[in-house]
Amino acid sequence: MTFTANDVAYAPRAIPPGVLDELRVVDDAGRRTGSFADGEGGAPLRCCLRRSAVGERIALVSYAPLRRWAAGAGVDPGAYDEQGPVFVHAGVCAGFAGDGYPFAQAHRTVRRYSAEGRILGGALVGVGGLDAAFQDAFDDPDVAFVHVRAVEYGCFLYEVRRP
Repeated sequence: MTFTANDVAYAPRAIPPGVLDELRVVDDAGRRTGSFADGEGGAPLRCCLRRSAVGERIALVSYAPLRRWAAGAGVDPGAYDEQGPVFVHAGVCAGFAGDGYPFAQAHRTVRRYSAEGRILGGALVGVGGLDAAFQDAFDDPDVAFVHVRAVEYGCFLYEVRRP
């Protein structure tokens, strides 16, 4: 799924495979990763941006998306650096299939970041409002990327970057 703002295409980004390989061993909090069979299903998987099925082997890991982005960009996110819990498949998965916006059946927040890793603002987005939220965010030339987060816990769901 992509959307277009000012003739530029944007797409949701799952956690990259190389990062997942690391997180499946030791997470961003320095903890060894364990896995379990999901007895209920419905966990939001950040590796493929879909909900888990009952019985799938998954892991709950600590992930620091801004820290990892900042390290690659050569900037210091300062106090905006944070880590939080995310669910991933315990083993390699196919990744994001790109069929619609992930986790769009509920309200979300869209948090805007600058190229220096500073928060520039955010918005609460209703069901079906992601296109407008992304358009609004990327109309601001200072916005380098956005994080889509769950309203209920504030957890990172996925990233959308300016190309």
